[in-house]
Amino acid sequence: MTASSSVIGLLLAAGAGRRMGRPKALVENWLVDSVTVLRDGGCNRVLVVLGAAADQASRLLVGHDVDIVVAEDWDEGMGASLRTGLAALGEAGDAAVAATLVSLVDLPDVGSDVVRRLLDRPVTAATLARASYAGTPGHPVLIGREHWAGVIESATGDRGARTYIATHDVVLVECGDLATGHDVDRGGTLSEP
Repeated sequence: MTASSSVIGLLLAAGAGRRMGRPKALVENWLVDSVTVLRDGGCNRVLVVLGAAADQASRLLVGHDVDIVVAEDWDEGMGASLRTGLAALGEAGDAAVAATLVSLVDLPDVGSDVVRRLLDRPVTAATLARASYAGTPGHPVLIGREHWAGVIESATGDRGARTYIATHDVVLVECGDLATGHDVDRGGTLSEP
């Protein structure tokens, strides 16, 4: 099974970006650039999870052939966005989809080469892998369909899939030669992954 036909990109872009001073989905070209990174990296479909400023952000995606879902409980944190996205993928019922590659809108230095490296391996419903940067786990995270229900159940607050991943075997894919993997929390400030 090839990654491009079996993996959907899942872009989490719902947060208010309180430390940034505005929703990160509205910062520069991050939203459209993040969709492009997922597509160019090998995801031929992308689902974007919006929340804060969803109407404004969705207008930025017009003409970019993405699916959009709104996390109504986005203010609970990244866990709510992840639950919403995975639930939407599960409800779509596309049996050909083996996994989703979860990325964040605030990773401006993570490019399509990182996505390609994660997808440059057999992808099955049991896959659980993530990018690492100089040995430190980060995003994107590749989550096989078999793990979706467990991630949905454990995703709370800003921890996303962290609790679930901590109790499962995860393949770390070193990408430190391609990017830092740091997210941007404040204007011009990078955070550790």
